[in-house]
Amino acid sequence: MKPFDKCPVCGGELIEKEVEKLLKGGIHTAVLKVRADVCLRCGERLYSAETVRYFEQIRQKLERQEVAEFQPLGQSFQVA
Repeated sequence: MKPFDKCPVCGGELIEKEVEKLLKGGIHTAVLKVRADVCLRCGERLYSAETVRYFEQIRQKLERQEVAEFQPLGQSFQVA
């Protein structure tokens, strides 16, 4: 059973779908594709506890610069 039947922010309908999540750790950023319940009204994303723990593991690896197992996507630049 889902933790929420309706969106806790606006009360809208939730559907499960695959989404992209950007995670930052130190100077690095990672893009992950994960499952989330997404509100059809406001767009709020609800992640499972397991997915949130996975986010924390990835953030820690990024901060420690343990990125050898990650696939490079290119370079990022900051424009002032």
